[in-house]
Amino acid sequence: MPGWRYGYDRSAEEIVIQKLFLSLALLMLATAAWGAGVSGNAAFAYTKRAVEFGPRPSGSIANKALQNYILAELRKNNCAPARCQIIEDAFTGQAPQGPVAMKNIIVKFPGKSGRAIALTGHFDTKMFPGRKFVGASDGASSTGLLLELARVLSTQQRADDVYVVFFDGEEAFGEWSETDSLYGSRHLVSKWKADGTLGRLKALINLDMIGDKNLNLKMEMNGDRVLSRMVWAVAAELGYQGFFLNQGIGTDDDHMPFVKAGVPAIDLIDFDYPPWHTDDDTLDKLSPKSMEIVGTVVDEVVRRLEHQ
Repeated sequence: MPGWRYGYDRSAEEIVIQKLFLSLALLMLATAAWGAGVSGNAAFAYTKRAVEFGPRPSGSIANKALQNYILAELRKNNCAPARCQIIEDAFTGQAPQGPVAMKNIIVKFPGKSGRAIALTGHFDTKMFPGRKFVGASDGASSTGLLLELARVLSTQQRADDVYVVFFDGEEAFGEWSETDSLYGSRHLVSKWKADGTLGRLKALINLDMIGDKNLNLKMEMNGDRVLSRMVWAVAAELGYQGFFLNQGIGTDDDHMPFVKAGVPAIDLIDFDYPPWHTDDDTLDKLSPKSMEIVGTVVDEVVRRLEHQ
């Protein structure tokens, strides 16, 4: 039956063509959406890659490998000098066991106003000898979301300078103390105070542990209240008030050296996280949706800050 066979082949060909057009249309839509806003799936993929390096305490081989990954991903974002500047801020942390080589990674998106905004978070994990602590929420989630925010920022025009900062050395090597913790942020405060950047900062938002499936962000009370209220108001406007709770919490985190230096700085942290500092802080506890919610709110807050 040649006629039936010919008709069958033509129908099959039409189906293939239709599928190709559909795939192309979906790809175009996905590409448009990818460029337009924060992708939770992209942030989660970056987070997954960070976790795959294993435990990443400052000074470790895995930590340095993650540094190289972060730098490589930033360079993929068309980081030409006119659009952004990547800064490798190497320094030595004076830890209880002796000096430790550390490195903050900074990407600057230049504006024209002379003012600046910073988005920060840490990529190191706490050292637990003999354990496999991969810090999916505590270290990897901030890394993943900052990489995605850097990608989004690279597609936008800037009014203010915007810095995305990946801190090394947030975690203490022993018991948390003023001298054994926050190595990267304490170092950057000194560096930016010396070069004048600190005085240009109108706001700093630190991200830490923001990927929990059960996202519950309480208002951190040690930071700037005006900036916190702005973030919570934006979250409510976007329909995310159920994740930004009207409850207070106090934490000592990478925002605090800046708070002490007079910068309006806040910390977005989901500290209501049972696997914190346990080997159960793994990728299955996180959600792309949570990361997209936080990233979308932060992206909108940056837009509004630039018009102040």
